[in-house]
Amino acid sequence: MAGEFNLFPWTSYSVDAWQRSVLFLDVLRQRGNAFLEREDDPLRNVLNFGFDVVMDGRDLPRPVNYWMARINPPAGAPVPDPLNRPFIIIDPRAGHGPGIGGFKADSEIGVAVQAGHASYFVGFRPEPEPGQTIEDVVRALVAFTEEVGRRHQDAEGKPIAIGNCQAGWMLMMAAAIRPQAFGPLMVAGTPLSYWAGVPGKAPMRYLGGMLGGSWLTAMTGDLGGGKFDGSWLVSNFESGNPANTYWTKQAEVWSDVDEAADRYLGFEKWWGGHVKLNAAEMQFIVDELFIGNRLATGELTFSDGTRVDLRNIASPIIVFCSEGDDITPPAQALSWITDLYSNLDDLRTHGQTIVYSVHGSIGHLGIFVSGGVARKEHREFTCNMDMIDVLPPGLYEAVMQDGKGMYGADLAGGDWVVSFEARDLPALAAHGGTDPEDEMRFAAVRRVSEANMALYRTFVQPTVRAMAIPPVADMTTQLHPARLGYTLFSDRNPLMAWVRVAAGMVQANRRPVDPGNPGRAAEQRFSDVVTSMLTAYGRQRDALTERMFQDAYGSPLVQGLTGVTAQSAPARLRPEVSQDHRRFVSLSIDHLRATMAEGGLHEAVVRALLWVRMPSRAADERAFAIVRKVREAYGSKRLPLSVFKDLVRTQFFMLKIDDAAAIAALPALLPEDTSERADAFAAIRSVVEATGDVPEQVAERLATVERMFLGEPEPVEGSGGKVRRLRPRGTAAA
Repeated sequence: MAGEFNLFPWTSYSVDAWQRSVLFLDVLRQRGNAFLEREDDPLRNVLNFGFDVVMDGRDLPRPVNYWMARINPPAGAPVPDPLNRPFIIIDPRAGHGPGIGGFKADSEIGVAVQAGHASYFVGFRPEPEPGQTIEDVVRALVAFTEEVGRRHQDAEGKPIAIGNCQAGWMLMMAAAIRPQAFGPLMVAGTPLSYWAGVPGKAPMRYLGGMLGGSWLTAMTGDLGGGKFDGSWLVSNFESGNPANTYWTKQAEVWSDVDEAADRYLGFEKWWGGHVKLNAAEMQFIVDELFIGNRLATGELTFSDGTRVDLRNIASPIIVFCSEGDDITPPAQALSWITDLYSNLDDLRTHGQTIVYSVHGSIGHLGIFVSGGVARKEHREFTCNMDMIDVLPPGLYEAVMQDGKGMYGADLAGGDWVVSFEARDLPALAAHGGTDPEDEMRFAAVRRVSEANMALYRTFVQPTVRAMAIPPVADMTTQLHPARLGYTLFSDRNPLMAWVRVAAGMVQANRRPVDPGNPGRAAEQRFSDVVTSMLTAYGRQRDALTERMFQDAYGSPLVQGLTGVTAQSAPARLRPEVSQDHRRFVSLSIDHLRATMAEGGLHEAVVRALLWVRMPSRAADERAFAIVRKVREAYGSKRLPLSVFKDLVRTQFFMLKIDDAAAIAALPALLPEDTSERADAFAAIRSVVEATGDVPEQVAERLATVERMFLGEPEPVEGSGGKVRRLRPRGTAAA
């Protein structure tokens, strides 16, 4: 009969929903048991690769809980080339255990292994060493990197290091205090400028102010008996996305428990691997970085007086971040550049090369675990590290295009073609930053935090520490909600005893319904409503947090009480350029001017090529592939990469100082042998034409260089004798 209600689909749905509920409970039981099994494993990790520990941080003069392992290439992977630089992947100690950098085959480690690089991984034990500090960890990273360098002395350059999230700022500190140990650095999803942001987005930067500063961090460490439980950091991350934390993540597993269980359990193996920090470590992170914001301004000083100035870093820095990342938004990943350098010339005179890439949508964890990101961004960076290393000092954006159908795409050796396009510092403002009003608010937070911390240490801390005897500290750890979410669903809970047997019976009699079942449709609609409600709650909460922060710390009363006013000193210090640096720059300019006519064919080729390509304001991997082939053709006579890098930088600065004089001096560098000149110009031409497109200004400069190397070319009709017609690469002369 038309319109009659059919009970059968709902009956079958009820059976399916009950069975999925039992299976979901069993998934939670397995998750809880795995959590407990890993609790006592000192080397617990989620690496998908075999490894051998080669260095233990506990053996260092200042012991730390970090360790370094060499990755064993899996079956079918290429044997590492001894000339290739080794890679070091450093995982963050931000509440979770190590291994996310090699969580699966398509990962940072996987990409480096498949590219023929020896790969090392830096992980950590769940418990810190007594007295361990952030300074000790930073110095341990230096020791690890120096050990890798000693193991690979035949490689063409220093080790390449990748720091994920919080490991990124530790890597930057290490490279700042020992720049000679490191090759190119890549910081992925790493916050470095902690006050920066965009109004209405990523409100985590306001958290320190809303809590009244860092006194709560100190109390948490005191209640933990001198240790800070990383579960609090995990909970903090989860609170940023209430829809995913409290509903979506679990609902998606329950909805598709037959297929989603393994993936969920694999991820939870890492997400639930909570670790601890010493209270002093966490206090340093909050006071000096998140609230103090002292890293990017050069205010950070270690106990021995060493100043941590990021301008000391001598290696190229690759910054990878995403607009979809609410934990480390692009503003916090990039604004340190404008905090440190007043303009592009300031950056260049410090010899710095910075490459950045901003993904359009991927979330924070996706930066490290997404297979798509690994196959695209991480692969391109890995395969082009040598090119990045020899880029002239400056700021570049990595632009990746689908290579399908592109001219010379075969030179890229992959599906994507990357070019490094020159940018000026104002371009970074598109991704956010701080304005004067923001800086005054955050400066007020810093001073409120210092005052509240002094009050806590004077009147509260002695009592809290007296209460936090070992049994109490252990109890506060075990009763943390993030841990209870695992242990309550494990076999340790007698109320879960029936689940394993029931799940086995359900599996033997599984009766899933068709996806078109009306119950499944209603289930999805209900889930969408709950997700929308929690998402709306999160947005309203974030907007209210931002408004309260701005009203509280922007008020004249609070700013007046904390001594932060428009008439007072700047809200925060900016690193100054020392007189020694100014004198160094002046002497370098004089030396470069005086030596423009000195050198030989190598200097001539590099100077000419840089000058010809300058109007395009970009370096393309296809062009560098030609440079690599030219270098390989020289065999044992080729310039070492480090020498080639210094040569590029010297010639680049000569051109920036006085390009007319530098080009006028070219003939003095050329040999008498015309065949050598012809071969050299052929190499220049092949690099210029590697991308297919040759802009008019580039063609004019190429013609000028051709006259210098080969003599007057045959003019092209209608060109006034200024431009010679360029033939596509690989075609014969007419």
